[in-house]
Amino acid sequence: MYTGLYNRNRKSRNNNFVDPGELLDDGILELGLEERLGGDDLLMEYVTELMNWNRVYNLTSVRKPTDIVTRHILDSLSIVEHLRGDRILDIGTGAGLPGIPLAIACPEREFVLLDSSSKKLRFVQQTLGILKLDNVRLESVRVDEYQPDTLFDTTICRAFSDLPDYYRYASHLCNDDGCMLAMKGVYPMTEIECLGDTGVDADVIALKVPGLDAERHVVSMRPNGNGQGAPG
Repeated sequence: MYTGLYNRNRKSRNNNFVDPGELLDDGILELGLEERLGGDDLLMEYVTELMNWNRVYNLTSVRKPTDIVTRHILDSLSIVEHLRGDRILDIGTGAGLPGIPLAIACPEREFVLLDSSSKKLRFVQQTLGILKLDNVRLESVRVDEYQPDTLFDTTICRAFSDLPDYYRYASHLCNDDGCMLAMKGVYPMTEIECLGDTGVDADVIALKVPGLDAERHVVSMRPNGNGQGAPG
């Protein structure tokens, strides 16, 4: 059993203390992912590594472990059911979000985590070694310069850009039957309207992130095959 910094069996003298491990367990149950993740301590190991590195490298502005669980881990896991196919690309992964939580939840899938920040990818590389995830590969490159040997079934961006730019720079990375997912907060009305010029159909799906009192949506787009992709 994992006995790291945030041991879920620890008792606190503060009656207001919320154990991040219990918060994560409850969220996994609410998301219907208990069969995939029940009893697995890898996610809390990831939270611990993120907290430890964040003191020095400022990987995220979220500091409290309970907020990391809710705003990063459960938020990432909320799109599991919207993934398509076996090859998944996380664009602008930063500290490994949403790629690492999704890779833990979906060991049968292959994930590529892409970011141009070598500092953040050093953290991700170190963490992957600790978690022993063998379904994740890293790419340190700008998205518009990335040319994979095989295209992806699903591409994801969480904080990369607005929808038109995401489509412009990343649609060439998604295969004809795949989908492009963009994780958003409030309903992105203006961005959806701006997609009109691309001729792209987009479905906006409301998400419910356990413990988070804020709007969350995922936008699903299909490449339209008209050649609009990374600029030449």
